[in-house]
Amino acid sequence: MPTYLIEREIPGAGSLSDDQLKSISQTSCSVLKNMGPAIKWLQSYVTNDKIYCVYKAPNPEMILEHARLGGFPANLVTEVFTIIDPTTAE
Repeated sequence: MPTYLIEREIPGAGSLSDDQLKSISQTSCSVLKNMGPAIKWLQSYVTNDKIYCVYKAPNPEMILEHARLGGFPANLVTEVFTIIDPTTAE
């Protein structure tokens, strides 16, 4: 299944409290549960004004549907073709 990186522009994301992040996560998980097993949230990275999320899904349309249903922005959805890390240099 393809992996996607989603860029969500959320002003002040880096200042969200633990409770706010928990609430956002609960909303996302609830939407995912209703959408079925074809889409999976792997992890997210919170920066100053954006959240970058990594998902597995059959297509980008499903990612956009998750965002719509959850009330989240999905400003950019990009398919990940390869992951590299320091071991790639070996």
